[in-house]
Amino acid sequence: MENNINSQSQNSIDQKKLQNFMEVVLSDLGGAYSAVLAYIGDKLGLYKAMKDAGRPITSQELADVTRTSERNIREWLANQAAGGYVMYDAETQRYWLPAENALVLADENSFVYSLGAFRCRTLRMLQRLWRHLEQVGVFHGENTILIFS
Repeated sequence: MENNINSQSQNSIDQKKLQNFMEVVLSDLGGAYSAVLAYIGDKLGLYKAMKDAGRPITSQELADVTRTSERNIREWLANQAAGGYVMYDAETQRYWLPAENALVLADENSFVYSLGAFRCRTLRMLQRLWRHLEQVGVFHGENTILIFS
């Protein structure tokens, strides 16, 4: 009987409505991940370091400047490039923060600076998570865990 109900339900599903809703859900998930990664970029000073570099840099150079784990920085950069937050040149394997993006992500005096929004009360849970990640040495040390996939 249960199989009949499931097959009948599937037959009555409007595929276009399902697709539209899945797009909403995936967009929300993408936004949630982006919020976490923007918070991490702000907290570690990654955006400012990229702005201050003034040139395209490798993941190792960014990790060295910010005293973080290169592997996690590489994964963070890949996500940021996929989302358009930073740019990537596959030929040179270097990343850069465009001037326009730097105004939003790295210049606290800019009228369009937006990272402050990631520090609001709604992200208090991220602060708790951050404290835990710092305690286990996720970014600074040998014992890193994969958190960006």
